[in-house]
Amino acid sequence: MPTKKKRLLNAHDLYGFHLISQPQISPCGEMAVYCQHSVDEKTEKKYAHLWAITLPDGKPRQITYGKQSDTSPRFSPSGKEIAFLSNREDEKQQQIYLLPTDGGEARKLTDLKGVIESFSWSHDGTRLLLQFRAKDAEEIEREKDEEKKKLGVVCREIDRVFYKEDGTGYLPHERSHLLIVDTQTGQVEQLTEGDLFDETDPAWSADDQTVAFCSNHSEDPDLDPDAIDLFVIPAGGGEMRRLPTPIGPKYNPSFSPDGRNIAYYGHEGKGEGWKNTRLWVVPVDGAGEARCITCEHDFDVSPWTINDMGSLPQVSPTWANDGSAIYFQVAHHGNTVLKVVNLAGEVSEVIDRDGVVGVFSFDREQEQLLYFHATMKDPGQVFLRRMNGGDDRQLTILNAELLEQIDLGEVEEVWFKGAAGNDLQGWIITPPGFDPGKKYPSILEIHGGPRVQYGNFFMHEFYYLAAQGYIVYFCNPRGGQGYGEEHSKAIWNDWGGADYDDIMAWVDFVSKRPYIDQKQMGVTGGSYGGYMTNWIIGHTDRFSAAVTQRSVSNLISMYGSSDFNWAFQEEFGNVSPWEDVENYWRQSPIKYIGNAVTPTLVIHSENDMRCPIEQGEQVFVALKRLGVDTKMVRFPDEPHGLSRNGRTDRRIARLEHISGWFDQYLKR
Repeated sequence: MPTKKKRLLNAHDLYGFHLISQPQISPCGEMAVYCQHSVDEKTEKKYAHLWAITLPDGKPRQITYGKQSDTSPRFSPSGKEIAFLSNREDEKQQQIYLLPTDGGEARKLTDLKGVIESFSWSHDGTRLLLQFRAKDAEEIEREKDEEKKKLGVVCREIDRVFYKEDGTGYLPHERSHLLIVDTQTGQVEQLTEGDLFDETDPAWSADDQTVAFCSNHSEDPDLDPDAIDLFVIPAGGGEMRRLPTPIGPKYNPSFSPDGRNIAYYGHEGKGEGWKNTRLWVVPVDGAGEARCITCEHDFDVSPWTINDMGSLPQVSPTWANDGSAIYFQVAHHGNTVLKVVNLAGEVSEVIDRDGVVGVFSFDREQEQLLYFHATMKDPGQVFLRRMNGGDDRQLTILNAELLEQIDLGEVEEVWFKGAAGNDLQGWIITPPGFDPGKKYPSILEIHGGPRVQYGNFFMHEFYYLAAQGYIVYFCNPRGGQGYGEEHSKAIWNDWGGADYDDIMAWVDFVSKRPYIDQKQMGVTGGSYGGYMTNWIIGHTDRFSAAVTQRSVSNLISMYGSSDFNWAFQEEFGNVSPWEDVENYWRQSPIKYIGNAVTPTLVIHSENDMRCPIEQGEQVFVALKRLGVDTKMVRFPDEPHGLSRNGRTDRRIARLEHISGWFDQYLKR
């Protein structure tokens, strides 16, 4: 029987993909639960439901239904209930619900007004510990009055420097605090309060008597954002106590099983974002100093591998039951892997195959490991490993039927030499039906960040462009994470230096392939990748077309207008523009825009609070004045992350504008 010919991936396939997040294994190891996400094409609404699997070999079954989003499932210590977040009663307000694992209706537990940012069960199952940010009282009152609700906000009074957040909007005056909720009655007790400090990343001690959390208690936390300390407080309320730790950012504390130590992530020093995130351990009694147990290893303790089909949350340090070792994720050489380190700093691999490890969890006895894993050709599945040996078993086959219909093309991973003789990693995607004897137009993709990495993670955008007949190629130049601190630090206060040189070395390498049409080469990137696209069109006429997305163009006007606010200055000599305007101008692509001749499409979201839209506007207007072919496409209501989590019809329109622009100039 002849094999059915596969079709090409298209932009509308975004509606067909169902994505997995937050897999969790029950304490007894007999059940797994995860979220499955989908989009309603008619309404453009996004939904998520809980699915369960009876272990070890059951089939996935849906356990929540309806037009809502059910997310963040967490098994109770007994395994008899699942706590989760849902907006089933109010589309704009999530609450915590409890669902019996043996069947039955979910029970609403909370009735809060604000954002439940995280929650976790106490070990005895009687309480939940929440990180919660309340709505401002005036907003709650406005929502009660239909006339005031229609009129909307009259004005905003701003009295803090960090007052907005991309994807969230304008922040309330209320801060993030810790709450404890009784799992039987829903009664709420507030553990911390105040209008100056945020308390984040709370964690229970093994005996449920103490809570650890992170907070910045400097005089004005917004003016000293890296001054984050680790605190403990009695779970019943009382005085908090700061633990002695090195100055610098820190997060995700986790108590050891015996309660004597806390592991956390962070790095030492302020304003040094190029540094690797490390794993640290500090005694709870404050009798000893914090100790870095991964400092002998030049890797970044992070899950960050870029994709456009979901996120990779960072799992808190996960202690072995005997307290001898800790499990954690690492972004390294294009993969996100799972490692384990003992308290002497000796590191071993747990999951190190090509791809990315997302959320993972153990059963109570740590005999089974449940985890999310995705690859270059699969947006992600749930896997189960028996820790005493045996092959890892895939529990889900989501999107298999869709992907079986599609020819994605082929992916080649290569290592090459950068501009300084440095080793660099890149990938080349060839179109479906690729003929090495033909010449193809190509598109260079540049990642954002900059301190992230591309890697072995499904990218719908790349396969879509390959399906349009393009060679799509991407790499990890100096400036990103995943290749050690020196690689990351190479562009500190020198954007457009080593990164540009490495990218051009990559272009040289790929352009020598016999199938590359050197006269039909395009370039695109978003965020920092948009910065580099702007930089490139001002420094070379090598490309026949460019698409700059959610870009940075002018570091001077960027100051204070981004949700990163003034803290951008840490990257550029850690002085403000008025103290060294020439340094900011030297590294601003708009300085060199007068050299541009490359036809350039400018794409920006109107609600982008990370890279404000004026950054793209400056490029568009300059190119118009220069007589360079250009067009601007603006997306209303969308934040910085449109390409990853924007409204699906807008994501599709974005892709079609990108391919249309390249078709116009690269397929003549």
